[in-house]
Amino acid sequence: MPKAWPCRRRMAEPRIEADAALAAAVEAGDRRALARAITLVESTRADHRAAAAALIDRLLPGTGRSIRLGVSGPPGVGKSTFIESFGLHLISLGRRVAVLAVDPSSRVSGGSILGDKTRMSELAKSDGAFIRPSPAGATLGGVSRRTREAVLLVEAAGFDVVMVETVGVGQSETAVADLTDMFLLLAQPGAGDELQGLKRGIVELADLVVVGKADGELAKPAMRAAAEYRQALRLMQPPTPGWTPEVRLCSGLTGQGVPEVWKAVERFAAGQRKSGAFKRRRAAQGLAWLGRELEHTLVDRLKSDRRVARLLRKIETDVAAGRVSPGAGAQSLIDAFLRRE
Repeated sequence: MPKAWPCRRRMAEPRIEADAALAAAVEAGDRRALARAITLVESTRADHRAAAAALIDRLLPGTGRSIRLGVSGPPGVGKSTFIESFGLHLISLGRRVAVLAVDPSSRVSGGSILGDKTRMSELAKSDGAFIRPSPAGATLGGVSRRTREAVLLVEAAGFDVVMVETVGVGQSETAVADLTDMFLLLAQPGAGDELQGLKRGIVELADLVVVGKADGELAKPAMRAAAEYRQALRLMQPPTPGWTPEVRLCSGLTGQGVPEVWKAVERFAAGQRKSGAFKRRRAAQGLAWLGRELEHTLVDRLKSDRRVARLLRKIETDVAAGRVSPGAGAQSLIDAFLRRE
């Protein structure tokens, strides 16, 4: 047994050095290192999870200085076109832009189906931009389970505007508002009853509604849609204290109205920072993140326990046959897990 201790130390040291080297490369803005770091935090392997946690802890002091924007909207609204035009405008102002695009997951491979680099080709070519598509997996809310860690990583790499693009608008796609500073909802004109195309819950979360495709034949319908949204927002409780939600018209295709969207974001950020709401919001988000991680980690531990896994097969059979209720079955599994030696 004594001979084993030096061996264990030698095995641990290279991993620590590798963690430090990867963290240093991310902080230096190395894109390949940043991509590897995000792959690491998205991994479900137990050893990778430990390394990812260590990496995030190392980089944490260099995070938190960006503006985090959540971007959502119904399929076909032109999220990628808007984000590309918006991102190129920010880069022209000297900003560095990261886009974390959460794509629908393939049922076969589990990977991203759409791949936003192919939908934002011009932005992807820019040295001032970083685009990372990630599969949503089984996580609800329009974001992936590790989107929060990815936000911290791109901040540590020096990107000062982080956009999180959700899968699309659905009944539960509101989680992005819980991990960003400002929530942008994209809407489109000419779709009949404008407000019926979106869930009321997600409209209530919007700090800024951007009616896109406001060019050509759709210019007038876009103006009508914007008027409808302004009227609707007056009847709703503002989601962010100290800020009245705004509606802006823009065209991702021509760039018209895009600078005004950024000016609205700057006004929002300046007001929130001045009042201290920015800091309070992020603190609350951190505590909410802790709670969700605790839930996920406990479920992962439960599923990985071999004795519980064996008992689970029996309980599943009993539940399917109607001999045991789901609640009683779940309690039996938890009790078995807590009693393990």
